[in-house]
Amino acid sequence: MNTKILLAASLIAVFTIGLSAQSSVAFAQYMGNVGSEGQTGSYTLEEALEIQSRRVASAEANPAAGSGTPYISADGVVGAAIIAGAVFGGIAGAFFIRGRSGKYAAMGRG
Repeated sequence: MNTKILLAASLIAVFTIGLSAQSSVAFAQYMGNVGSEGQTGSYTLEEALEIQSRRVASAEANPAAGSGTPYISADGVVGAAIIAGAVFGGIAGAFFIRGRSGKYAAMGRG
């Protein structure tokens, strides 16, 4: 009985999360200021192409600047992985140390 309730609750949770995530998807790039009737501002396609070509030229002129993604800083990819590894590794280490002694530890193993 409990497995049926647990399965039903998990299916409801999955479908609810999927339903809410679908409404927050962005389908297009921002194309300028939007007015009250939905019209776009002065940011036209030609201006967007000009800005993008300037960005490409700037990236080619300064190859040492990188993509702008901070990989090694604390808010970057590697930094976040190191912090998460330290936190979860510390918790796992505490469980490992606590598991080697105590009421339910096997006799003769430590």
